[in-house]
Amino acid sequence: EVQLVESGGGLVQAGGSLRLSCVHAGIENYSIGWFRQAPGKEREGVACISDTDGSAHYADNVKGRFTITTDNEHTVYLHMNNLQAEDTAIYYCGAGSPPEYSDDDLCEYDFWGQGTQVTVSS
Repeated sequence: EVQLVESGGGLVQAGGSLRLSCVHAGIENYSIGWFRQAPGKEREGVACISDTDGSAHYADNVKGRFTITTDNEHTVYLHMNNLQAEDTAIYYCGAGSPPEYSDDDLCEYDFWGQGTQVTVSS
């Protein structure tokens, strides 16, 4: 059974930082990463780690600001720096297919957690 539990969201001022955590289980042979959804907007991939080669992939609008890491056991993190108002969204941790098989070089998700809210005030 796949389990994904996010934490670490909150309210932060523009320019600030947050670290999201995702404790996972049952995701062997899946790539893992983060996507977000803002009110009235479509789901947007943020970052993921490919299970085929361990490479990290990022959406263009977070490159240089966000970093995805893993402890190689049961937790994946999303370190978010220089947050901006447009980063406000619910952030989800997901597991699925690697970015090599997608058009946008990000993971496609089959499973995800309940999400954690990130709000950036300007």
